[in-house]
Amino acid sequence: MRSDQRLESLLAELRPSVLGALVRRHGQFDGCEDAVQEALVAAATQWPTEGVPDNARAWLLTVAGRRLTDYWRSDRARRTREVTVASMALPEASVAPAPDDEDLVSVDDDTLMLLFMCCHPALTPPSQVALTLRAVGGLTTEEIARAFMVPQASMSRRISRAKQQIKDAGMTFRMPPEPERPERTRAVLHVLYLIFNEGYTATAGPDLLRPDLTAEAIRLTRQAHRVLPYNGEVAGLLALMLLTEARRPARTLADGTLVPMAEQDRSQWNGDLAEEGLALVVEALARPGVGLYRLQAAIAAVHVETPEGGETDWPQILALYDLLEQIAPGSAVRLNRAVAMAMVKGPREGLRLLEPLEQDRWMTGSHRLSAVRAYLLEMDGGLDRAREAYRTAARQAASGPEQRFLMEQAERVGAALEDGAG
Repeated sequence: MRSDQRLESLLAELRPSVLGALVRRHGQFDGCEDAVQEALVAAATQWPTEGVPDNARAWLLTVAGRRLTDYWRSDRARRTREVTVASMALPEASVAPAPDDEDLVSVDDDTLMLLFMCCHPALTPPSQVALTLRAVGGLTTEEIARAFMVPQASMSRRISRAKQQIKDAGMTFRMPPEPERPERTRAVLHVLYLIFNEGYTATAGPDLLRPDLTAEAIRLTRQAHRVLPYNGEVAGLLALMLLTEARRPARTLADGTLVPMAEQDRSQWNGDLAEEGLALVVEALARPGVGLYRLQAAIAAVHVETPEGGETDWPQILALYDLLEQIAPGSAVRLNRAVAMAMVKGPREGLRLLEPLEQDRWMTGSHRLSAVRAYLLEMDGGLDRAREAYRTAARQAASGPEQRFLMEQAERVGAALEDGAG
């Protein structure tokens, strides 16, 4: 890794804990975020020539604190409320103080509390995702807007509203009470899962993959795993991401054409990520209980462990989906379970499981439902209906690569029909 990449990685790692510490001390999310951003810019400018301080986090806290104090001093309307902070004597940025005991203890807690704040249930899921990427991930508003293909002005308003909601709700920067933590942790994991999924299969646009988003989701989930090492669902989500990301190099051809998993060149898979993911699956399943992400990670592990040219253990995958549907029933789970059922008991059994989804409002007009139906109809020999279903799926898809892939499937099935007729 180049020195500039190492510096960028270090600053990205330190950012959430520095912002968290500043918000914990002063309670002003917006102002603290601006101050931390200025400190990061100062570090990126000075450290390459002056060297990285022995205590980089304390350096950033010092500079950010000084910037915040300067801002408060210049804001006459807030003089009364800020006199205590403004009178604090902060050392020069070039001589970073050793962190106090509170900072030493709370580095990881600050990161976790910042995630909890960004994923507060008072915010909508889109706002949680945007605020997490902005505050914890450090992405610019422009980068987030581009990733989710919305106008920058719209994304800016979304983030501003989220910050205002935090202020209006009087959210305090502290760990939630113990009874609330499991639910808040689930919200954090759901947001990280959404970020990863958008990066791995973009909902719209010319590209199937957005590696910057998958990388950011993995980085943030690694941080969550570090601060919650005994949480099986956190380990399960990280394992799921790593096992899924391991397959990315073989998922598309050089021209962007989508390659189904069964046809992928497994020698192109990232072995290091796969190995790390498999080890995390073992760790996650060793924790008490079962959960959504652990089971999905276990399913991904079965696929990854299938040898080149070997038979996928579909009965095991079906059993895992049966359990997953019991603890987390939903349209996506049923759709995937229908494929596993078809592979074990035949396509008609899989098609039978799709029938209730035809009336599911979440699946209405979904290209994924049409694509799975087409695949199972083709397995069952109904080529004419399969071709129409592939065409329908292509029309419904918003992603360019998925549209092209589905049209290619329709043409392939159409060619088979013509050959049969001939």
